[in-house]
Amino acid sequence: MAGKLLIARHHESEWNKKGLWTGTRNVPLTPYGFQKSADMGHAIQGISIDTAFSSMQVRTIETLACMLMALELHDVPVEHARELNERDYGDYTGKNKWDMKKLIGDEEFERVRREWDCPVPNGETLKMVYERVIPFYQKAILPLLVAGKNVLVVAHGNSLRALMAYIETIAPEDVKNIEMLFGSIVIYGVDKEGRMTGKEVRQIASEVPA
Repeated sequence: MAGKLLIARHHESEWNKKGLWTGTRNVPLTPYGFQKSADMGHAIQGISIDTAFSSMQVRTIETLACMLMALELHDVPVEHARELNERDYGDYTGKNKWDMKKLIGDEEFERVRREWDCPVPNGETLKMVYERVIPFYQKAILPLLVAGKNVLVVAHGNSLRALMAYIETIAPEDVKNIEMLFGSIVIYGVDKEGRMTGKEVRQIASEVPA
């Protein structure tokens, strides 16, 4: 029997709080982010975790550490992978999202944030994120699930949206409807191809201006 895949978005970073596009920048959690990351750990109490993954970015590393500490799991093997890093927002990195929304207009703003293949200057599209996340999932994570291991993955809004698109077999034109909320833990059962056979969402109360 395949193991469970648990995916979670890092909690509030200092730039989330300011409404800035963070992308590839290494920005730590706020005190609120640390507190809520521990709450996310408590939300999955009772599910054994055999191994865990995060991106190479500090906000996911801190979130994962808080979750495991809350669960009193001190010996879980952890791997940090650049393939799980957040989308590179290129020239938009560090810009205030709401100022950019006024500058480029509501429609273009939503396209940049949500659509499958909308470019940003010198950055990545969600399609490009998918093209690095899914091979890593298939190579490094799926064999553990097939072997019956429960795996926790803490990553970012866009790298997780890409992963969810594959797991849930969502067409590119529908990817804009995928949302990975702060404070959500999505628990999947998967088949040998890594596609969804079951889904549960656990959500803690979160208020993040992102």
